[in-house]
Formats: sequence, structure tokens, C-alpha cells
Amino acid sequence: MFCRVGKTLFAFSQIPLPGSAQSVTVRCLFAQTSMGIDGYIKTRERIKVQFLNLADNFRSKMLEFTNPTSNNMIFTEDLKSMVHLVENKPEDVELLQNMISRFNRQNKELRFGSFIFGPVVMRAFHYLNAPQVALKLFKDPELDGFFDQLVSYQVLMDLLYKNSMYKEVLEVFDIIQGKQIHGPKYPKNVVILAMASCYKMNTKEYLDYAMNAWKKMLELGHTPVRRAVTFAAALAINQNSPHIALEILSCTQHPNYITVRNLKVAALADLGRASDALPILRHIIETDVPEQTKQTFTMDVFDKLKRAVNENGNQDLVKEFRNIEHCLREGGHISDKVLDEHLCSEITVPNLPGRQMDDRNRAGFQDSLHQKPQYNYRNAPPRHYRQSLKDME
Repeated sequence: MFCRVGKTLFAFSQIPLPGSAQSVTVRCLFAQTSMGIDGYIKTRERIKVQFLNLADNFRSKMLEFTNPTSNNMIFTEDLKSMVHLVENKPEDVELLQNMISRFNRQNKELRFGSFIFGPVVMRAFHYLNAPQVALKLFKDPELDGFFDQLVSYQVLMDLLYKNSMYKEVLEVFDIIQGKQIHGPKYPKNVVILAMASCYKMNTKEYLDYAMNAWKKMLELGHTPVRRAVTFAAALAINQNSPHIALEILSCTQHPNYITVRNLKVAALADLGRASDALPILRHIIETDVPEQTKQTFTMDVFDKLKRAVNENGNQDLVKEFRNIEHCLREGGHISDKVLDEHLCSEITVPNLPGRQMDDRNRAGFQDSLHQKPQYNYRNAPPRHYRQSLKDME
């Protein structure tokens, strides 16, 4: 079985690549709510009100303090504010980058805050749709460790995916594998985005890449989640490897889910085993409950199976298929959507890894908006102290 795969299953035949059936519309794979961007946007709105008449003064101060000749420090509250005030303007983005670099270089003995900046910075770049800047900072050796949170990885990879930067998604995925982070070596949302990018690129090279990653995950005891399973299986089908797709699909515990069901039918059709797909169709008819959500087959998968049945030439099979088709159409079980729409549908799971820490980050930040900033030093030289904008109010 592919869930406990042997090496021989990774030897693919050299078959000419089929035409891509990918959707031309690219969007985020994860919903804003599942990445915490909704919370980031709400905080931005509150910060804009708080800094209504101070934003320009604040930016000027930060430009002065990030000057290489300046001895002033960038405090935690400064960076918190700027990451929520930043606008989609080159000068603002550059200022934020310089503040992050300055903040990270400062003597660590002078910082005792528990605020984790990686996720909120990545959300800011996602909001601004600035994938190149986000990737540049992630790969900056001077910021090593700054973005080492599962949420930061997910938000960055989703931003790259949104901008069709699929090779860069896999570049980030490879970098993550080389890091020693707390938690699983193959975080589920990171794996989903990697498999989705392989699916989007739809080549033999990236099928091999996906299967090699899959093998490593299984060797470490990781079982990929359904969305990763369906992207990998769909890629295998698109690359004329339906036998691999069937083995991948055997890993999921959700055989009746719409994408799993359709992919299995498509794989059987491509293998010339149309008769083995008919029980799947009959099951939908037999278990139809009017008050429940309709279980359906997408029009492209159903058409593929219909062609396979006709090409088989077995008249008994053709007759049985026509009877089943009549029942499916009458019951509304054939949709007008294509499989790609379901595969790439937005993921809206609200509880993402690290969200609890992010909520504490936000709670602490909101409290700080209503009190004078108190900086915690350990024998910090007096020359580092300066008035903040809150002191100037």
C-alpha cells in the first residue's frame, strides 16, 4: 500500500505530459480567518485611530532612529505600531524592514518582551501583497529564527501561492525541513501548500518531488491530511500515473468526501477499470437522503468515466452505466463544477497552530495602547532612553 510505500512505487513511466487543466484563477488557499489576518486587519484599524494625528511624526522619528549613525533603539512598542501602520508604499515597506533589522540586531539583554513578531509581520506582508519582500526577509541570514513559527511559514507560503510563486513555495518548504523547530517536522498546513504548488506546476519533475516528500513523511510516521492527499493524487492523475493516485487515496480516512470520491473514479477510468467505478456511483444513489447535502460527481470526472465505458465496448457495461447515469442526473448528483474548483477551494479551518500565542500577543498589544509604555531594561545605559509618542500625547 502507498501508505507504507516501497521504493518500487516511485519509478514512474515516461509518458508525454497531458495538457494542463488547472484553473486560471489563483487565490489564497487558506482563508484570512484561518491565518489570523482578520485579526490583524482589525488591529490595524484600531491603531490608525490611535495614531490619527501622530502617524507622520512617528514615521519621521523611526526614520531618524533607523539611521545607521543613530544610537537610538527600536523598542517593542515601536515595531508593534509600525507593523500595523505600514502602507503599501515603498518608503513605508523599507522603513518596516529597517526597523525589523535594527530591532533584531539590538543587544538581546535589553529586550525581555514575549511578543512574537514573526506571524504578525508575515500577516502585514500578506495584507500588503508583498511576496518578494516577505521572502527576502525570511531568507535573510541576519533574521535567522525571527520567522521560525508554524504560522509564519503558513502565511508566507500562502502569500507566495496566491501570487503563483509555486517554486518559491517549495523553496520555503525545503528551508523549513532543515530547521529544528518545536512541533512536527512536516506541519500539516505547510505540507498542504507544498502539495498544492506541485499540483499547480503539473510536471513530472514535481510529481517526483511530491512523492519523495511523501515517502519521507511516511518514514517519520506522518500521515498527510486529506487536502494534501487529494492534491498529490490529482497531480498523479494529471501525470498519467493513476495507479499511484489510487494508492495515495488509500491513505485518507474520508473515502466519501467529494474530492476523494471523484479522484478515485477518475483514476479507475484512466486505468481502464470503468466497471470498478460503477459501485461508487451506485452507492451515491442508494444512500441519497433528500434533506442532506447532495453527494455529487463533477462534470469533467463523469465525462471521463463515460468515455472509458464507451471505449470498453462491453454492451452490458454500457447499458448499466446509462441506467446509473439516468438516476444520477434525475437525483441531481452530477454538478456543473469541475474537480479543480473543489481541489483548490478555500480552507476555512479557524484553529491554526500558534493562534493561541497570537491571541496573547494581540491582547498584550491592545492593553499597551491604553497605558504608558514601560520598557524593561537590565542595567541599560541612560542614553538609550527616549520619549515615545505615547509620552508626547
